[in-house]
Amino acid sequence: MERETVSVASSGNHVPARLAVSVILLRESSEGPVLFVQHRSATMDFAAGMVVFPGGRVDERDSSGLNFDGGLLSKHAAAWSVCSIGEPKAARTNAGILLAAAVREVMEECGIALEPVVLVPWANWVTPEDQPKRFDTYFYLATLPADIEPIHQTTEATSSQWTNARQIINDELHGSLRLLPPTLTIIDELLKSPEPAVPRTRNTKIVPVRPQPGDMEKFFRLRRRESAE
Repeated sequence: MERETVSVASSGNHVPARLAVSVILLRESSEGPVLFVQHRSATMDFAAGMVVFPGGRVDERDSSGLNFDGGLLSKHAAAWSVCSIGEPKAARTNAGILLAAAVREVMEECGIALEPVVLVPWANWVTPEDQPKRFDTYFYLATLPADIEPIHQTTEATSSQWTNARQIINDELHGSLRLLPPTLTIIDELLKSPEPAVPRTRNTKIVPVRPQPGDMEKFFRLRRRESAE
């Protein structure tokens, strides 16, 4: 799906997109990346039954007690500079709020305390205006060593586990798993590069992905067509 930096034209009556974070917990293996994913409960009012990365909405708690390293905040502010939080006067503060949310969500949902420095800004997706519930989601990548083991402790999902990234894609193609376009796109990117020995980093500004109304349906139609060829 095309990445672009301009805002989608507003109809004036769409639901505002709420700030959210999502953390891609990754381990490298001889068979490619392995990801810690959650299977969302079928009763949830958003992404019901979907396979997702840990995360959730940014809330007021994430605005207090920010004491992150100034250099780290500057680095993250630069990465997000063309996203919605990138207004220069507030960029570092906003970057700190997002970091706080990411650390909190991983602790709440996976039971591990991530050092902020391991969180790499990775992607930004904004839900199309035609959807009833919308999020402006900031994705981070965190490569975990073997001695840090996340657990399943969220009531929003029925299970959480490490799964080979290629297996997730194959299961989605065969209809046994359901994923949203951002999750699919990110996993596709992780499978393409880099090699396992190369640190996974982003050296450029994150360009927001803002799908137009109807793009989600087009995304899945195109994917089904490509898988049938």
